Amino acid sequence: MKDLARYVAVKTLCDIEEGAFSNIKLNHYFKKYDMKPLDRAFTSEIVYGTLRNLIKIDYFINKFSNVKTNKMTKWVLNSIRIAVYQIFYMDKVPEYAAINESVEIVKQREKRASGFVNGVLRSILRNKEQFDKINVKDKIKGLSIQYSHPEWMVKMFIDEFGVEFTEELLKANNTTPKLSIRVNTLKVSKQELKAILIDKGIKVYDGLVEEALILEEFSNIEKSEEFNKGLFIIQDESSMLPSKVLDVKEDMKVLDLCSAPGGKTTHIAQLMNNKGQIVAFDIHEHKLKLIKDNSNRLGIDIIDAKLKDAEIFMEEYIDYADRVLVDAPCSGLGLLRKKPEIKYNIKREDIEKLVLIQKNILNNAAKYVKKDGYIVYSTCTITSKENEKVIEEFLKENNNFILEDVRDFVPDILKTDKKYLKIFPNIHKMDGFFIAKLKRIR
Repeated sequence: MKDLARYVAVKTLCDIEEGAFSNIKLNHYFKKYDMKPLDRAFTSEIVYGTLRNLIKIDYFINKFSNVKTNKMTKWVLNSIRIAVYQIFYMDKVPEYAAINESVEIVKQREKRASGFVNGVLRSILRNKEQFDKINVKDKIKGLSIQYSHPEWMVKMFIDEFGVEFTEELLKANNTTPKLSIRVNTLKVSKQELKAILIDKGIKVYDGLVEEALILEEFSNIEKSEEFNKGLFIIQDESSMLPSKVLDVKEDMKVLDLCSAPGGKTTHIAQLMNNKGQIVAFDIHEHKLKLIKDNSNRLGIDIIDAKLKDAEIFMEEYIDYADRVLVDAPCSGLGLLRKKPEIKYNIKREDIEKLVLIQKNILNNAAKYVKKDGYIVYSTCTITSKENEKVIEEFLKENNNFILEDVRDFVPDILKTDKKYLKIFPNIHKMDGFFIAKLKRIR
């Protein structure tokens, strides 16, 4: 195949429209076609860049196409989209190459449409200077197009955070996050791993979290010797904080109610020096394998991964745990830098359903934790509906719990005057996250 990188980008974007996850599909095709690191990087840039800017790209395509985007086949539309992305966002890609290669990709599936695709892209190129001219009077619609977030989401953010904060947030959501890893201190010290990576020519920086390192220029990370030896796990710094706040000790009994793929679960085990008991639930059988694979690679053997639905109350776990982690299913609105497809897949009504699930799981957790034990509630989303309001309602209904202060367990730069922690991509350059700690007092 002449241009495998772009072909895989179009294929992945079509799959995402059918509900696939970007990272899973990309990894699948990278392995299937045994793609080289440079091609992988190029494909990833096109896929994630196109997704981050999708609404703006479609707005521009519709200006210069007689057939509107909602009438095009997925293959044709995504072939046009990736060319538009390359023309406007990738300075090093020659414009003629972006157009010609998309035309060739269309020929492979829908030969008759190749002339149409060529015509649309040439018309767009002739009118290149109009790309940043969004002629919309409505503020919400304008921000929606400019930063490629659905209008309902923009309105929701403005209602909660105001216009200025929202614009900064939308802008931050369209940036590429840094790669962070959690050092597995059961096998190697942070300084030792840092030295190993620097020797390989990788740029390495200390993260805010004690076990975190930030890496640059590290491609094909999951094929590296250090990864396979279990010296680290890929994990965002925000995602490391719930385990720190949980404040576990050796020989404790811990429940992790929504555990896959096991980043936080294995971190808890690490903080317990692999001594004690962790029971980890997940609702999907194939995801339990991820927990087990991660545990084996990291040299952890205290995690008992079970196929369980955390929404269903389990009597055998009443007063069982010293600590319970509820990393609740959520809208994922803090992860839009990493998983931009969430913007288009989540609907406002989904949030209402998720809140009910969050409350159910938290209420179950309240029965599992021992007196004087702690629950940590965390989400990777940023709106109060799934965060502060869930905790407020829980405390109203469970007067045997109090809100504990998390500030002793988080880096100084993240502390506010609140007892809980809220992280925003535009402020902290990390995934959006919420963490609250609850103590059972009787």
